[in-house]
Amino acid sequence: MSSSERRGPGPQAETTSLELDDYPVNRRSATHQRAGSIGEDLKLDASELADTGARNDDDDEEGSEHELLLDPNLPEEEYEARRRRSHAEDGPKTEEEEDSPYPEVRAAVRNYDEDLPCNTIRAWTIGMCLVVLGASMNTLFSLRQPSISIGPLIAQIISWPLGHGWARWVPHKRMAIFGHIIELNPGPFNIKEHSIIVVMAGVSFSVAYATDIILAQLVFYKQNFGLTFQLLLTISTQSLGYGIAGMMRRFLVYPASMIWPGNLVAVTLLNAMHETNDTEDPTVLGGTMPRYRWFSIVTACAFVYYFIPGFLAQFLSIFAFATWMAPQNPVVNQLFGGQTGLSLLPITFDWTQIAGYVGSPLIPPWHAIANTLVGVVFFFCFLSGVLHFNGTWYGRYLPMSDAGTYDNRGNPYNTTRILTPDFTLDEEAYQNYSPLFISTTFAMSYGLSFAAISSLVVYTYLHNRKQIWRQYRNSTTEKPDIHMKLMQKYKEAPTIWYMSLFAIMLVLGFLTVLAYPTNLTWWAFLLAVIISFGFSLPIGIIEAITNNRIGLNVLTEFIYGYIQPGRPLALMIFKTFGYITMSQALTFVSDLKFGHYMKIPPRTMFLAQVVSTTFSCFIQIVVLNFALDNIKGVCEPDQPDHFTCPGGRVFFAASVIWGLIGPDRMFSPGRIYSGLFIFFIVGAIVPVVIYLAVKRYPRSPLRYAMAPLIFGGAGAIPPATPLNYLSWGIVGFIFQFWIKKRHFGWWSRLNFLTSSGLDLGLALATLFIFFAFTMQEIEPPKWWGNEVVGTTMDVQGTAVQMRVLKDAQQFGPETW
Repeated sequence: MSSSERRGPGPQAETTSLELDDYPVNRRSATHQRAGSIGEDLKLDASELADTGARNDDDDEEGSEHELLLDPNLPEEEYEARRRRSHAEDGPKTEEEEDSPYPEVRAAVRNYDEDLPCNTIRAWTIGMCLVVLGASMNTLFSLRQPSISIGPLIAQIISWPLGHGWARWVPHKRMAIFGHIIELNPGPFNIKEHSIIVVMAGVSFSVAYATDIILAQLVFYKQNFGLTFQLLLTISTQSLGYGIAGMMRRFLVYPASMIWPGNLVAVTLLNAMHETNDTEDPTVLGGTMPRYRWFSIVTACAFVYYFIPGFLAQFLSIFAFATWMAPQNPVVNQLFGGQTGLSLLPITFDWTQIAGYVGSPLIPPWHAIANTLVGVVFFFCFLSGVLHFNGTWYGRYLPMSDAGTYDNRGNPYNTTRILTPDFTLDEEAYQNYSPLFISTTFAMSYGLSFAAISSLVVYTYLHNRKQIWRQYRNSTTEKPDIHMKLMQKYKEAPTIWYMSLFAIMLVLGFLTVLAYPTNLTWWAFLLAVIISFGFSLPIGIIEAITNNRIGLNVLTEFIYGYIQPGRPLALMIFKTFGYITMSQALTFVSDLKFGHYMKIPPRTMFLAQVVSTTFSCFIQIVVLNFALDNIKGVCEPDQPDHFTCPGGRVFFAASVIWGLIGPDRMFSPGRIYSGLFIFFIVGAIVPVVIYLAVKRYPRSPLRYAMAPLIFGGAGAIPPATPLNYLSWGIVGFIFQFWIKKRHFGWWSRLNFLTSSGLDLGLALATLFIFFAFTMQEIEPPKWWGNEVVGTTMDVQGTAVQMRVLKDAQQFGPETW
């Protein structure tokens, strides 16, 4: 993610030539070697304390003390210690071991460095082979419904035996490449090589957002600008964010308070896979076995268990027993349904439902989970229910919760009826057909997106303006934390590298939108980039603290739909540059923080990220075109192997809604959904209210409240439902609050490994079921537990209170 300007120690930082048989380990800590459990209580010297990396001794007393209140991850005892030190004179130095002030980081990240090679031919070969495998398979299966995805966790597991196999069987020879002597087998496979491979997988496995534009063009709009256009679009959209990431390093990577909780899982698993001196704790469950064995057992159990809710007894996946008792009662299905309802009894025994949409609840801190739950319960379970049953937005004629679009007869919206041959809006046909309607939770999600954006701006100004300014002003003189100190021996990747790459990608972006008939103007392209740049810092701060990323897709669609309506292709490109550039930038920043934790030389990180990202773009475009040319009936709704292109269809529908019909016809005053504009005002007011309340009552639970997370934390609804978030929150409470508070020894040693094992077991079981059963057309066993789930209106998508019965009848406004 981001880094700072450091001086390198010489050749040991990035190794090109190594001794074959001697690999000394030199652990370097800021004070002395680490001793004791990783969950040990922390005592830090005031002069060495990292804080957020942005506070200075000469700051005003009230300001610095108040800012401590705004760090929700800071433990209570650490807050008290800092508050006392902020009023005390400097005392004598103590020789206590230095570590992170945050228990999550202490539990996962080592506070010492090892001099190990990572820029090796072994790491690059294994990493690039996995890039080819992951990028090609994910691109292919992204065309399928449901899709199968291979994540970086799979690469992390696969590369472990590959690396050790290389170390054992590949001959120890040297070879010269461009004047550098390279060791073909650089000795034992180490944790830093493993980390580089994980970074390569992380930036390349996700399917490029631009491929959905290409799908919409080729399949639905019947436009083909050629292979060169596809490559330019994909590479520029995937890599433009690197320049932003380079500028955000000092704000989002260096400060200790920028934790990036999602990285802690991979760090913990890597440490467990490579540890040789794990400290056992017989007082906790699993405390006497090696951590990697615990991970293996959890993975195996999760793998075996998923066959029950995923294949043998599917009623356990969404345990909506109230709908089974009244399967054709629309109100019961709307209130208790887990697929298109409000899930007021959120019961599930399926890890897919718990972690599928939101991610593992064992990763975010409890305060982030609680903020999200507040938004889900109030806005979706309560407010959406009230609005729906009051008939707001004609909800009685529509499902309670889904991502579909409907006309004024309650049927799916037929976009072909309002399109001209050149795919612009036929105004007369639109007036003769119908306005567009969406479900209640879908409309609520748009309103919350508006509130999340305005609250994010206000929240960042109130809480982080001083920190950001001081970080910018004192980035070269700030007090580093232990991890920053350990990274100072490596040469930093110069900012000019990031800026040069940004300039190159900006030129490629201009070439993409102006050299082809995209209908996107040059100034609109620059506006999209400016939006990405402007929101990267505040959204990055939220994600670094809470593990939740607020998306800009709705905002970019909203803006462009107003400024240049009637250009669906241009809207898709604008949304991609305006949203995915920010998203990619934060993904790169997250990887930089991962490298920060693993003590990877920043220049090696830069090369691994850039090369893997660019290479994966070529792989994805080749596989995409191969699939479209060779899979019979691809993207057709009745394709035999279910290659129906769901992502491309959604992208096409969004381009019609926002680019063709436009937000003016949906949200402007006098339109059906104009009331949602009030969420902009609500989003701006709530952070101010919380801020003033915290200043008045600094020790109250309100200091953990984060308005952007309350409004934007449940951004996956719909297609997710409250079932997914509420069950996620319940599990999160158990692990991130109750177990962490009462059984900290178990939590600090095994929590993140448990999360990794559950996710990996589910992924492997899903792949097994897909290839062994689904692809072979083997259906689940027919019995009550598998058949009852399909009998309810909730699953059938028919839970609607009122229907249009007569041919001439319709609902909604008379004119639109």
